[in-house]
Amino acid sequence: MRRSIAAALAGATLATMATPALAQEGNSTRQVLGRILDVILGPDEQAQPDDAAAPIVAPVSMDQALAAPARNEDRARDEWRHPAETLGFFRVQPGQTVVDYMPASGWYTRVLVPYLGSQGLYIGLTPDPAAADGERFETYFAGLPGKFREAAPGWGLTGAPMAVYASQDLPEELDGQVDRVLIFREMHNLLRSGVLYTELSRIRGLLKPDGMVGIVQHRAKESAPADYTLGGNGYLRETDVVALMRAHGFELVDSSAINANPRDPANWEGGVWVMPPGLSGDDAVDAQTRDLGESDRMTLLFRKR
Repeated sequence: MRRSIAAALAGATLATMATPALAQEGNSTRQVLGRILDVILGPDEQAQPDDAAAPIVAPVSMDQALAAPARNEDRARDEWRHPAETLGFFRVQPGQTVVDYMPASGWYTRVLVPYLGSQGLYIGLTPDPAAADGERFETYFAGLPGKFREAAPGWGLTGAPMAVYASQDLPEELDGQVDRVLIFREMHNLLRSGVLYTELSRIRGLLKPDGMVGIVQHRAKESAPADYTLGGNGYLRETDVVALMRAHGFELVDSSAINANPRDPANWEGGVWVMPPGLSGDDAVDAQTRDLGESDRMTLLFRKR
């Protein structure tokens, strides 16, 4: 059961780096997120009085976000992940409330937070451990919010306030308040862990009436056998992803070849992880994959029905 906002407010502290200057209109979501326990604390962990307004942090251009020092190690992947083009295709704009689903090590966090600016919101969302099939996934999902909270202050980001939740802890006040939910290379994990229905249902509830879901996912060949495309190899067929989203209340708006890589045969015995950057295969497989770039990927945009 989702906790009430009153419970979330108990003991809440504000971080100077994470508190937006609130506008008079359209600020209800920012007011909620600026005062809840899960706002990621800045290095000083200083609470502010309710009437203290933090300076507005204006959004930066996409070029500036991509060139920021926090992304020094990330930029090697830009050639294959095309962040500017991908976020543009997903119609992400400064000032929006954006959910980054399973943000992992924060590769897209470090683009989105400065780009959204302090009038936007960045929410990292992780799966409900209780919905997972098996102890392995339950344990893994349970640890994700803490890992993100621990790492995020060290990135030195300014711009949108950041919060992270496991989906069962989402405040009800966020229902219908989100502009975009972005799922980068995680649909296979939702499918193979058994949480797909739970998570897509909660995602749908978060979205505004015109809200959208952007998906980038490792793409299997349409001729790939079903037992290769159940999630355990990382690759899914595009038609299956579209069908799954439709079955959960979403309609396809558009698709793009932005992140396509025809050099990937998408049939590796060791799954997608033998491709860069994982390179998890033996020496012989690494010799085949290391110069191919990252996996072939579908890029899909959906709106809720």
